[in-house]
Amino acid sequence: MGRRPLAWVAAIVLLLEGVGAVFVNGVLATVAGNQRMSLAGLDPDAMVVGTWVTGGVLGLYLALCAGLLVRTALRDRAPGLFGRILLITCAVAHGVLAALAVGLVGWDAFAFMMVVAGLLVLILLGYGSEPGRRPAAPA
Repeated sequence: MGRRPLAWVAAIVLLLEGVGAVFVNGVLATVAGNQRMSLAGLDPDAMVVGTWVTGGVLGLYLALCAGLLVRTALRDRAPGLFGRILLITCAVAHGVLAALAVGLVGWDAFAFMMVVAGLLVLILLGYGSEPGRRPAAPA
C-alpha cells in the first residue's frame, strides 16, 4: 500500500476516533450530571464540565492530527517539524492508551489502538526519507 492511501486511511480513522471520543465523554458527562456523581468530594458540576472539556480537547487534538494527515496525503510530502512532533505524540498516546485499554476495556480496544499507532508509525517512516531532502549532518 502506498504512502498516500495510508495517510487517507489514518486521517479517516483519527477523525472517527475523535468523534467517538467526544461522544463517549458526552455520555459520561450526562451520566455524571444525572446521577449527581462526584469523586472524592468534588463538585458534580465540575465533574460534568471537566468531562466535556476533556472530550472536546481530545476530539480537537485528533481532528488536528487528521487534518495534518489529509494535508500530507494531498501534497504527498512529509509533514514539517511541527507535524512530525504532533504525529509522534499521537502515536505515543495511542501506545499508552492501548496499554491501559487491555485492563480496562479488553483486547479488542488494545488491538484497535495498536492498529492506529501502527498506521501513524508507518506514515512517519514512509515519509521519512524523501529523495529531495539532504540527510542530517552527523553529530
